[in-house]
Amino acid sequence: MTVVRCDALNAFERHLRAERGRSPHTVRAYVRDVDAFLDGAGVDDDGGLSDIRLADLRAHLGTLSRGGSARATIARTSASLRTFFGWLERSGRIATDPSLRLSAPSRHRTLPPVLAQRSAAALLDVAAVAADDDDPVHLRNRAALELLYATGIRVGELVGLDVDDLDLSSLVLRVVGKGDKERRVPFGLPARDAVVAWLERGRHQLVTAESGPALLLGRRGRRADQRQVRSVVHELLEHVPDAPDLGPHGLRHSAATHLLEGGADLRMVQELLGHASLATTQIYTHVSVDRLKRSYAMAHPRA
Repeated sequence: MTVVRCDALNAFERHLRAERGRSPHTVRAYVRDVDAFLDGAGVDDDGGLSDIRLADLRAHLGTLSRGGSARATIARTSASLRTFFGWLERSGRIATDPSLRLSAPSRHRTLPPVLAQRSAAALLDVAAVAADDDDPVHLRNRAALELLYATGIRVGELVGLDVDDLDLSSLVLRVVGKGDKERRVPFGLPARDAVVAWLERGRHQLVTAESGPALLLGRRGRRADQRQVRSVVHELLEHVPDAPDLGPHGLRHSAATHLLEGGADLRMVQELLGHASLATTQIYTHVSVDRLKRSYAMAHPRA
């Protein structure tokens, strides 16, 4: 990201963090999008913000499109600009919001890759076998994968868990998701057993003064990060024949798809995943139908 130049953009970043409760990833993306626009428009102080017109915003999106940017990137940039200029007007920094009629191409709702149920089971078996050597990191990896698949939580939510966020007797964990919204998510006995093994045989081997209450730790005793968990998922999937190469978010997709295939209610899955809108959850019904159609085409004599 280029250096933030105007005071308004600094204030906007603080607004997203403190008042809107947006995730660090979202804040970085929005600020980067707005900063790129202002740089292209030659705006280097707050005084130039009032000169921005709708045509300038549309021209920027057009430049992104001609440069080969993905539709999702253009859609996000449009949202970033609308959020920024709407905030500028509400905060009295500009008189009128030029982004009111700004639109962007709709995103293609692509079907996310998911593991077959047998592949998910095989992945967890690989993690369990690796943990048999009682290496604390292998015990942690097993616990991480079991929790990801059992709950469908985001990898950022997983590494943010503290030890007391899990109730091992009632098989429920407390997670703080996007927008600092708290929800409670159930998990099953295999995940509980993996967590207990990690807590009883692994975690104490890695604990240092820097560990704090973090549930998952790295080899140096600090809270495990998302990069470490992604590496583990990719590495262990290499041992599962015919499985697609996916990361922790792929396990989230897989968990949601398998729940729906097993007869779970769509709104229940929405609550588990922490989706603000049911429309976001509905993509998993498309995944299930797509897999059903492929199976039908392969099995039915008149397909």
